[in-house]
Amino acid sequence: MTPDDYARARRLLMRRDAVLGAVMTRHGPCGLADGQRDHGLQAMIESIVWQQLSGKAAATIYARFLALFPAGRYPTPEEILAVPQPTLRQVGLSSQKSAYIRDVCERVSVGALDLDQLESMGDEAVITTLTEVKGIGRWTAEMFLMFRLHRPDVLPVGDLGIVKAIQRLYGLRKPPSADKMLAIGQRWQPYRSVASWYLWASLEMDPPGKKRKG
Repeated sequence: MTPDDYARARRLLMRRDAVLGAVMTRHGPCGLADGQRDHGLQAMIESIVWQQLSGKAAATIYARFLALFPAGRYPTPEEILAVPQPTLRQVGLSSQKSAYIRDVCERVSVGALDLDQLESMGDEAVITTLTEVKGIGRWTAEMFLMFRLHRPDVLPVGDLGIVKAIQRLYGLRKPPSADKMLAIGQRWQPYRSVASWYLWASLEMDPPGKKRKG
């Protein structure tokens, strides 16, 4: 997405949704671009590390992981595969996540997974391809869509932060179902990725304005 795309997204979302618009006013410009990655393997491994962890814990583990390799560039799949499993465990990666990372690296190394080729595929096709990899579920594939492929219209309804944010902002009595979230998110199309960033941002503040029941 370009700066003009973000400006269009901001205007559309604020016009269509007063609740989300209040969050946007408080948080200012969307910071989604700050988390985008130009390196496919980096985006994939980051998504695996962040699975089911708080941002702070994941960032600590990821920094320890990167410290295993020379500074100045991202490690190659072969360099990562050369690291013994116990060493990966020592930096804080679970045995499962270590196995997931190794599986991704093995597939990339032998050419079974071409992360660059995903650029030309539609969102659902990308998700289908990535979820064939061990340990890669829909959430991880959606993070890849958002932070590597820069797709503008992704709403990760399986993300616990998104669930919590929608429940709080829209005054729902219980956590919304995926169908409920998709229904609410229809008004955000075709910029649901931008809306998602503001939903995450809203968790750092009190829900703005009067909650709506639903």
